This record gives sequence, structure tokens and C-alpha cells, in this order.
Amino acid sequence: MNRRDILRRTAVAGALATPAAGLLTGCALGGGDDDKGDDKTYRGTKTEQNPLGVKEDAPLEIVIFNGGFGEEYAKAHEAMYTEKYPKAKITHSATQEINKTLQPRFVDGTPPDVVNNSGAGQIDFNGLVSQGTLADLGELLDAPSMDIPGKKVRDTLLPGAVEVGSYNGKFLVMNYTYTAYGIWYSTKLFTEKGWEYPKTWDDHIALCKKIKAAGIAPWTYAGKHPRYMSWPLLATAIKFGGTSVATAIDNLEPNAWKSDAMKAAAEAWHQIVKDGYILAGSPGLDHKQSQTEWCQGKAAMISCGSWLESEQKGVTPDGFNMSIAPTPSLGASDKLPFEAIRGTAGEPFIVPAKARNLAGGLEYFRTMLSKKGAQDFTKKVSSLTVVAGATDGVELPFGLTSVTKALDASGSNGFNWVYPNYYRKLERNLVDAACGEFFSGRIGPAEFLEQCQKGADSIASDSSITKYKRAG
Repeated sequence: MNRRDILRRTAVAGALATPAAGLLTGCALGGGDDDKGDDKTYRGTKTEQNPLGVKEDAPLEIVIFNGGFGEEYAKAHEAMYTEKYPKAKITHSATQEINKTLQPRFVDGTPPDVVNNSGAGQIDFNGLVSQGTLADLGELLDAPSMDIPGKKVRDTLLPGAVEVGSYNGKFLVMNYTYTAYGIWYSTKLFTEKGWEYPKTWDDHIALCKKIKAAGIAPWTYAGKHPRYMSWPLLATAIKFGGTSVATAIDNLEPNAWKSDAMKAAAEAWHQIVKDGYILAGSPGLDHKQSQTEWCQGKAAMISCGSWLESEQKGVTPDGFNMSIAPTPSLGASDKLPFEAIRGTAGEPFIVPAKARNLAGGLEYFRTMLSKKGAQDFTKKVSSLTVVAGATDGVELPFGLTSVTKALDASGSNGFNWVYPNYYRKLERNLVDAACGEFFSGRIGPAEFLEQCQKGADSIASDSSITKYKRAG
């Protein structure tokens, strides 16, 4: 580092020492419109073969979240990019602490070109969006697909892929995976025991009694990340009361967390707590530990997204044959059928507005969203992407096959909520804490919903937090 770099980093360190910088508020991130001084930006000429105007020899820096998907898939995408732009040097790095690693670079205006902003240590999207630090990805959507003739990129994406990454009409976040959230069980275990996955809540409780009598805990969960259990609870409420339940929560409407549907769902899920259907010690387990207990047959069911199979690959016994299923219906009055399951785009990627090779970042996304790029990802990590039809001809593992079947069965009845994208603190801190109290048995349904509502109200009344509106 030269003297100028040292002085600049020292100034950043001083900024980081303030509470505001730690929260990525105020001027901590820097806007997207300021001049970057003598920092060089790279621009090429747009042509039919180069629709985004990539400068062929411009370096590209990519930072990947090193989580359940690892980083090998990214290296494969980078190789595809290099194949088209052999003169471009790619700098690749991976970390589990995106916020800590990259906050100083957002502060001093030198972010990477591509960031996989994921994991528990991700940068809060509300701060990123409200301060204008993200590039508009609309140009990417209107670019031609790299290997699907006659289609723009937007035409190759699954439903909801653009919505979940949009803020007040601007597409700012490219969520790459298509994730189903549901309840997982071992097909082998259920077959051996003669158990059938329940379609109704009454059947679910009856099955829990059988499982417990067999010396197995019906449930476990990630006690250190208890929000995992908010997912089936919310799904139960939405299936009971309709998608307006989710829209009200997303839009921070008064008493949205205290609706009749939420009350019914909370009462139902409280039953597995009070009747002792949760594996002892679960409140002290993290996600990997609880999932491993489940894989070892100590618990029969667990709530997770469709990354589960990939994340547990190293410890899943042969023939375990994990399957995903929707949450059971509360009753005949549910507005959505049993088959309805939560499906959404996830695993967020961004191009910072101050990226030096912004065009290269968009082109890298176009590479990821090619059929070749999507198929390679699925083969490597056993997860679906947002690219429609990308699994055609790909041999899928047992768990992911169950995911595709569940999504097909759900069809147009699929649902989602987006409040964690708008207000990360609400899910990761406030709802998470309430779930911790609720599923450990320290509070009941009414107190749980009250805590969630207070959390939502605190976000709604905080004028420093930008608010976003989801259409009903």
C-alpha cells in the first residue's frame, strides 16, 4: 500500500469507530452519484455481440459469500466469463463476513464489481438501497440471453425473480437461486416406520404422538437462529387467511401480526412446544447442529429451505432420501390448498453503483443467468436457479427432485413474503428473538405475536428507515 492508501484506510477506520457506521446509516455507505476522483472506470462499446458494453481487458473483482453453496460454482462462472473475455483478469475472494469485509470499501468508494451479499453477516439491504449504493440492473433484464435464442434475460426468469429484488420499481438485486421453503423429512425413516406425511394439522399432531412414542423427537430447529421456525408459522397463516396476510406484514400495516390468521397459526404451532414434540436441547443448537441431529435420526422433521440437501451433503447417511413437503392445512376453511408452498428467489447478488467495471458485473450476471451457467450451478450445489427450464436434462439428487415436484404441485398457488428484504432487522433481530422465546416455551402465542407486532411498529415509526410498498 502506498501512503495515499494508508491515509485513506486510516480515515475509514475512524469512520467505522462511530456507531452510525456500524449500522450502515448516515453517510457510511456513500452514494452512487459522487465522482470517484482518479479511480478508473471501465467502459466498452456496445455491439450486438457485446450488448452491455464490456471492456474486454477490464479486470473484474468478485466477492462470494462462502456458505452452504461454497465457492466452486462461482469459479466455474468466472471461467465462463474468461472464456469470452480472455484478456480480463478476475480477482476472486470468498468470506463468511460480507459486512465486516466490505463495509470499509463501500465507505471509501472502492467496492468490488460483484458481491454475493448473503449470510448472517450480509450488508443490510435497506441501507444499501436507501443510500443509492446499488446499480440499477434494468439494463441486464433487457439484454439478450446469452444462450437462449430470441429471448431477453427477463424472459428467461421464473415468476417472482424480479419482484423480490425490486425496490419501489427498480430492479437492484439479482437473487440467483429459486428456493422452496417447507418441512423436511427422511423418506427412508417414514417408509420404515409406516408413517405418512400429514396433510392436515390434526393428522400432524397425531403423527407427532406416534413419532414420540417410537422414541424419536418429532421436531428439531435451529435454536440459535429460531426465525427458521417463523417460516412454517407464517406459511400456515397465509394458507389459512390468504396472501393478503403476507402483504399486510410486508407493508408494516397496523396489527398485521395480530390478524386472525396469525393467531390461528401461532396457537397451532404452540401445540408442538407445550406437548413436548421438540428435541430436547434444540434451543442451544445452530442450523448445522440441528440439521445434523435430524440427519442422524434423532428428530423426524425440520424447517428449512431447499439449500438443505447441499448444506448437509457431508453428513447425510446413504439412502436417507430427504424430501420437502408443504405445511399441513389448518382445516377445510384454508384459502390456499395443502399443496401451496413458499417459493422465492434467494441468494442475493449485487453490482455496486461505484463498481469500476459495472458493465463487467452485469455481464457476469448474464453469464450466471445463461442456461449453461444455471445448469452448472445446479449440478454443483443441488439447488435450483431462477432460470426457467434450466434443469431440463439434468439428473437431480433425491431431495432436489422432491423440491421440483413440490413446486410443480403448488403451481399458481405458490406464495412468498418480502419483509426480510425490505427490513432485515425485523426478521433477523426482532422476529428472531420472539421466535426464540416462543419455541423454547418461555412465552405463549399472544405474547409472541405482541413482540412481533412491536418489532414491526418500531420499524414503521423509525423515520431513518426507508419504507417500501408491496402491491397487494
